[in-house]
Amino acid sequence: MTSESDARPLVVVGVDGSEGSLAALRWAARYGAATETPVKAVLVWHYPTAAGQPPVGHLPEQAEQEVEGEEKDTLREALAKVAPDTAGAQIHGAILYGHPAEALIDESGQADLLVVGRRGHGGFLGMRLGSVTQHCVSGSQCPIVVVRSHEAG
Repeated sequence: MTSESDARPLVVVGVDGSEGSLAALRWAARYGAATETPVKAVLVWHYPTAAGQPPVGHLPEQAEQEVEGEEKDTLREALAKVAPDTAGAQIHGAILYGHPAEALIDESGQADLLVVGRRGHGGFLGMRLGSVTQHCVSGSQCPIVVVRSHEAG
């Protein structure tokens, strides 16, 4: 959480382009606008490894640049989709490399609030929470809001 000496609090929201993350981004933007709190929309990616293994190393530079470009497009599209609902919100985006849950938990250390969707792109239908959300709920260093999208089953 931010200290009393910090000028402004911060809301961090996890974004992956899924309906769940768009709902979380909308919620965070509305909250940010209502409380005059800046919102940091964070998209985290990593090169897939063996199941259950953390990401190791990086892609070759050319491939990494290509993937980063695609992720920037995903974040830009997510921000554009929620733009009609974000009047008055101060939102900036960030793209990070690493495991999404670990990166969001790290980001929560500088935030006053972490906002995530109930489920993202991964996981199985019928799960109450996605794995990233479960990790964030148990590991967040600040209060957390889990937003359920209208399309979530």
